[in-house]
Amino acid sequence: MLWVKAFHILFVVSWFSGLFYLPRIFVNLALEKESVSKERLLLMARKLYRFMMMLSVPAVLLGAWLLWLQYGGGDSFKMPGWMHAKLALVILAIGYSHACGAILKKFERGVNTRSHTWYRWFNEVPVLLLLAIVILVVVKPF
Repeated sequence: MLWVKAFHILFVVSWFSGLFYLPRIFVNLALEKESVSKERLLLMARKLYRFMMMLSVPAVLLGAWLLWLQYGGGDSFKMPGWMHAKLALVILAIGYSHACGAILKKFERGVNTRSHTWYRWFNEVPVLLLLAIVILVVVKPF
């Protein structure tokens, strides 16, 4: 179980590093006027998004495996309240990842309507998600 947990943490950290950086690229895309620079940023964003999403798959699958090892089996899938809250936040993180993909498509089509300031605030969401998830896992408040 410890090996599964170690690799789960590794993939989560890798996935979230993409979630931290991709919106920063969006900030620069929203600011950039020069088409050559925009193309380079779009290329970076596409590659990062693809890589980030590949990393999210083993993070989620290993997390599901850990969930099964810890709480599965028997007649029910009883989990403490903090785990339910953590899973809800993980679902939000998955949704955020997909929202990044939708935003990237808007930039690729040239139809972005949001400012760099909006993307600066958007960039804070994964920080708050990760903070809450780590607190729930370590402190287990309920």
